[in-house]
Amino acid sequence: MREVERTRFVAATPAELARSLSPVAVIEHEGTFSVVTNEETDAGQRVTARGGGVEAVFSFQERENGLSYRQVGEQGPFESMETTLTYRSSDHGSEVTAHSVVSLGLPLSSLTDRIAAWKRGGELDRLLDGLTDEHR
Repeated sequence: MREVERTRFVAATPAELARSLSPVAVIEHEGTFSVVTNEETDAGQRVTARGGGVEAVFSFQERENGLSYRQVGEQGPFESMETTLTYRSSDHGSEVTAHSVVSLGLPLSSLTDRIAAWKRGGELDRLLDGLTDEHR
């Protein structure tokens, strides 16, 4: 397993982010998948998404200062992926941090998980860039 983290300043208050940040918006900003379904469950929201010939399910839970989500089941690009997206007030906006733990579950994990973290880092960059653009 590898960890990857990205942080950006977003010109939106934590309250504004709380209103605009949804599981669908997160998946769309990441840029890898397109949302197929989004359903409310007792445990939070489940998003099914497709992209690049792969379908994956993500389970989202709201947090006091953001969202946490993980890939569910064996479908998807990773064997396991968990992400926490948090924000805190900073300089008339918010500092937003995305932190992921990923694994491909393949042999030579020191190499393959490094590749997974690199790919996930690109998704987190797109997510935070999308939030930044959305709140200009």
